[in-house]
Amino acid sequence: MDYVPANIGQLRQLTGNHLLQSVLPIVFGVLIAVPLAQLARQNRTLAGIMLTGSSLLYTIPSLAMFVFLPLVLGTSILSMVNVVVALTIYAVALLMRSTVDALTSIDDGVRQAAVAMGYTPLRRFLTVDLPLSIPVLIAGVRVISVTNISMVSVGALIGVPSLGRLFTDGLTRNYPVQIAVGIIITLLLALLLDLLLVLLERVLTPWARSSTTRRTRAAALDARTVAS
Repeated sequence: MDYVPANIGQLRQLTGNHLLQSVLPIVFGVLIAVPLAQLARQNRTLAGIMLTGSSLLYTIPSLAMFVFLPLVLGTSILSMVNVVVALTIYAVALLMRSTVDALTSIDDGVRQAAVAMGYTPLRRFLTVDLPLSIPVLIAGVRVISVTNISMVSVGALIGVPSLGRLFTDGLTRNYPVQIAVGIIITLLLALLLDLLLVLLERVLTPWARSSTTRRTRAAALDARTVAS
């Protein structure tokens, strides 16, 4: 119990670094994966190449990626940029298939109705296709958020500051308390980020809440009718 108050400054800094390295790849991954998925949906040949390539990228070990990227980017081996870029690549790889599936599953009648109303392809994508794919997209992002929170710790093996440093230092010093604190904070970050994504989905899909409310009211009305 004495460890946390005595090291609160370091814990705050490591937690901030860890969160930054986890969240930025999610944002960048979504911004890259969604347009690529739209292109893949429109071209089957391109879809096969993209999906195969994304699957291959995800098989690259994270530690190898962290070490290789400085050679490509010209950054320091200790730079957080390496971790952010690597996790962005993994995020795009994970999101590609789920986003393509989400865009493909949209009822073609809805698209045709938008075309009949005079929607341009871009407007239809932004106001019809993308909003309807949000539940599936958020589900994929939630998986990535948990994965990123975990994988950021690997960067500590090459000296990138994050909560993973608590694991490496605790192992070196044979100090289980430090390792336990790192695990607890990592779990709390994963839960917090997942909760925020759930709230974001509810904000972005108000029609889903309305539909649930109507179903609940209908079920309650049926129950009263049966009871009477």
